[in-house]
Amino acid sequence: MATNMQQLDDGHSRSPMRDSILAGLANYIDAGSIVAGSAALALWAELYKMSTTTIGLIGAFSANAISAGVGALIGGILCDRFGRKKIYQYDMLFYAFGMAWLTFAVAPWMIILGFVLVGLAVGADIPASWSLIAELAPKRERARYSGVAQILWYLGPVVVLGLGLLLASLGILGIRIIFAHLLVLALVLTLLRSKMHESRYWEEAMAGEDHAARADWRQLLQPRYLKPMLFLIGMYGFWNLWAGTNGFFFPYILRTVGGQTQEASVLLQALNFGVGILSIIFIFMRFSDRVNQRALFLVSALMQMVGMSLLAIFPLTGGVAVVHILIMATAVGFGAQSFFQLWSAELFPTLLRSTAQGVMFAVVRIGLGIFSFFVPYLTATGFHTLAWILVGFLGLSALIGWLGAPRNEGKSLEEIEAERAAVA
Repeated sequence: MATNMQQLDDGHSRSPMRDSILAGLANYIDAGSIVAGSAALALWAELYKMSTTTIGLIGAFSANAISAGVGALIGGILCDRFGRKKIYQYDMLFYAFGMAWLTFAVAPWMIILGFVLVGLAVGADIPASWSLIAELAPKRERARYSGVAQILWYLGPVVVLGLGLLLASLGILGIRIIFAHLLVLALVLTLLRSKMHESRYWEEAMAGEDHAARADWRQLLQPRYLKPMLFLIGMYGFWNLWAGTNGFFFPYILRTVGGQTQEASVLLQALNFGVGILSIIFIFMRFSDRVNQRALFLVSALMQMVGMSLLAIFPLTGGVAVVHILIMATAVGFGAQSFFQLWSAELFPTLLRSTAQGVMFAVVRIGLGIFSFFVPYLTATGFHTLAWILVGFLGLSALIGWLGAPRNEGKSLEEIEAERAAVA
């Protein structure tokens, strides 16, 4: 057992980077679904004469929010009980079925149904893929491997928004083509993932005589697990209220509040994700395995508060939007999203890792869904009010992250678990 785990820790497992990329493609389709919906929202609202309530429901039950949270909760438990491969091998078929509803939607109810199904699938995939990536990575490269998944999260929107820009003249047909590309990718990913291997960490843990007791989700109620869960829910949850609102509604806000064209709003979103990729590569992946992660997180959080304050103080012109995006995208690349993936895998043992991630992801996404329902109403009463609320969310995330951030850079998962067991 020790020999196998050492081989895994040294990165000599079965094609760890290839499998990490295949697992991380869950991030691509998750973010791609969210941003495809955001690019389509204004067109759908106009074509189907949607009310503010309907727009709020789409945001609340989209792949960005409640349905993804429910999927993560269910998928996380199943992932620890039956293995990572069982989840990530088949949930893409479910995703493709949901994406078909969005591709061929001709009524608002079909859009809502499609997003619910897609959200359930991507939600289930997230804890499986994030756990697998952490368990594949060598101990001094865990942030680098996690960063690959985050790049794929950003690449999805870049591709989707690039297609949106190229196909803007086609109107709703262009949106259907964008959704169709995600449908096809899900089917291809199902085939590629069929050749992946199960996590050796999970296999070794399940070989233990007490594996059933160690996989009992009720253990998460113990203080040694409940405390890091509450920390991560607070840090990531408040940040995600900003991120989810920004990701799904920003193009809609640019068009309805900022007076931008569909093409300009899509281009600004693509710039945002393109800069974010560079930040992940040159800051998060390069430094997070070696430097003080708490300090790195705080720098990112403060930058985001400054960037969001620009929208609260100044009129939403094209120039202000560009400066806002450059600051925010740089900061977000090495901020809460990246660290949540990393820390949520590190702070829990193997047979509770996916369950904990699923519970936390569910709380965060469902909270976002509830808030998203009210975003159109808040925007209608004044965008600057919404902007200040989002600045406040970022400030709370920064405070919680600074107070609770762990220092696990350079440690193996076994070392982290042993240290936490000794403290408990």
